[in-house]
Amino acid sequence: MAVPARHTSKQKKRSRRGHIKLSVPAMHYDATTGEYRLSHRVSPKGYYKGRQVVNENNNGNN
Repeated sequence: MAVPARHTSKQKKRSRRGHIKLSVPAMHYDATTGEYRLSHRVSPKGYYKGRQVVNENNNGNN
């Protein structure tokens, strides 16, 4: 059975775990719709890069 030869100090343990964290999603303001949205995603109103790519009335649910 593997047993560590030395006790891992609090400082070593915490510095190793310093990179384990949640990342903030890349949100930005969409001037076309006036809302915030995730980068490289279609807005809820169907706009991408300033032009409408998905029809708001008919979004594929017939």
